Amino acid sequence: MRINANRLLTSLTELATIGALPGGGVQRLAFTAEDFQGRNYVAERLRLLGLEPRVDAVGNLFALRPGTDPDAPAVLAGSHTDTVANAGGFDGALGVLAAVEILARLQEVGVETRHSVGLVSFVNEEGVRFMPDMMGSLYVRGDLDPGTLRSIVGTDGTTVGDNLDRLGMAGSDSLIGTPIRAFLELHIEQGPELEGLNLPAGVVTGVQGLRWMVVRLKGHSNHAGTTPMAKRQDAGLVAGQVTTSVRKLARDIPGLRGTVGRVTLRPNLINVIPSEATLTVDLRHPDQNRLDDAVAKMKAGILRFAADEGVACEISETASAPAIEFDREVIEDIKAGMDSLGLEPHSLVSGAGHDAQIMATHCPAAMVFVRSRDGVSHNPREFTSDADCVTGADILLQAVLQLASG
Repeated sequence: MRINANRLLTSLTELATIGALPGGGVQRLAFTAEDFQGRNYVAERLRLLGLEPRVDAVGNLFALRPGTDPDAPAVLAGSHTDTVANAGGFDGALGVLAAVEILARLQEVGVETRHSVGLVSFVNEEGVRFMPDMMGSLYVRGDLDPGTLRSIVGTDGTTVGDNLDRLGMAGSDSLIGTPIRAFLELHIEQGPELEGLNLPAGVVTGVQGLRWMVVRLKGHSNHAGTTPMAKRQDAGLVAGQVTTSVRKLARDIPGLRGTVGRVTLRPNLINVIPSEATLTVDLRHPDQNRLDDAVAKMKAGILRFAADEGVACEISETASAPAIEFDREVIEDIKAGMDSLGLEPHSLVSGAGHDAQIMATHCPAAMVFVRSRDGVSHNPREFTSDADCVTGADILLQAVLQLASG
């Protein structure tokens, strides 16, 4: 069985018109009117299939096609339809619409599966207006209670609850407590690996762990022309040393990715030695032990640089996500699906976070990636070919059929 390619591609085009920007690109920030319209588009597609779209207390959208065994746990596929600002049309949307297409094929062919097969479109995966990101899957996993979630304040000063009520976006159904056999997510790679190998798709075996730090340095401000070099307490110098050490650490630890994404200096004047510096450090690795080792080495190096310059230093961790290994059986089912389609079952690790990463500690989970042109994402230039979108959906269909057959 294959998906209906024209129908899938048409739905991608139609969804991309919701929140379309004049200069190209798409913008459906979570809990906005555009986000709600995008979710309603998916809900209407489900109604046309004769399936009931259901919505939980935080706006997660889901639907189940019953299996022959009412006691068998459900096989779910999906992703998200919210976007970052000035985004492309594939991130998240492809995974949700591929799940819609799988349900459409099962309905029109009349295939009976032992396990129920369902779709879930998680709310606020991107975390642009409201943190944390991947909010909808965290809620389903049980990490966020409704009251706490509704009280989260966004960048515009409103709360999640304000927006849910304004849009009428919340429902009374719930996925919490529903037994789940597996969760599968189709997604664009957002990186260059598949394109570099000239492969249309790959199976994702895990997601990198992540540790974020904010480093605050406090030295002494003085005249740039009159202060001898040996008598300086230069917070800017230490910030530069930290920045270069992140790159060196990434060279020394294979597989580590390190980034200093933001640096601010005070007083930020051309002729004044910086008295204060604040910078962020982002470290990621697919092996948790190596990630933890990198963080320990990074912290020790920062403290050493600061002490050598006579600068006070404060390091605080602002985010942490453990490295995740996806379920081996689900991975093998995806590989079998790729093999049945004559595709090389290439394995890779995700460098970005996804809802499947959250669900993986709640139920068996894995992902399918399709190649991204130039590795570009979160950008209007984001692009995956029609052929690769269809290939990814076909792989997902084969894996769902295998898992749902029991």
